[in-house]
Amino acid sequence: MDQLTSGGYKIPQSVLVVIHTPALEVLLIQRADTPPTWPDYWQSVTGSKDHVDESYAETAWREVQEETGIDARLWPQGLRDWGLENVYEIYPWWRKRYAPEVTHNTEHLFSLCVPAGTPVRLSPREHRAYRWLPWREAAQVCASPSNAEACLLLPRFAESVGGLGQKS
Repeated sequence: MDQLTSGGYKIPQSVLVVIHTPALEVLLIQRADTPPTWPDYWQSVTGSKDHVDESYAETAWREVQEETGIDARLWPQGLRDWGLENVYEIYPWWRKRYAPEVTHNTEHLFSLCVPAGTPVRLSPREHRAYRWLPWREAAQVCASPSNAEACLLLPRFAESVGGLGQKS
């Protein structure tokens, strides 16, 4: 669960973690707190820093555990910092979580390679369902444009770290 700053607001710095298998099947999770007009909101693991001094890597480890039950520390070589960030406008229905003057979030990208068949345990407060999809299909299903783009970039990053994945 994302923690709030001392002022009661979320920090507008977050991570996006594309969890995938060596065959580039991507884990997508369905949000539970979307507005009625957007009931089919699928995404990768995302989450804000708990405190301003928390590193993006620490945020990624924590959010993967909280949202999927996957202990990313079991595959320490599998977590990859892509060195990329997206800055995007926060959707209006989630803006109340941030200080009144905050309209944009900075999102740092990671991927995590896990073995096929890795068990997933969702936090029911945050997510309703999960599914594994080939990377191209995952990109088509993602509600967030930055998440879809990350899925499309996955083969390049998986290949650049020693061929963890295979192109399809």
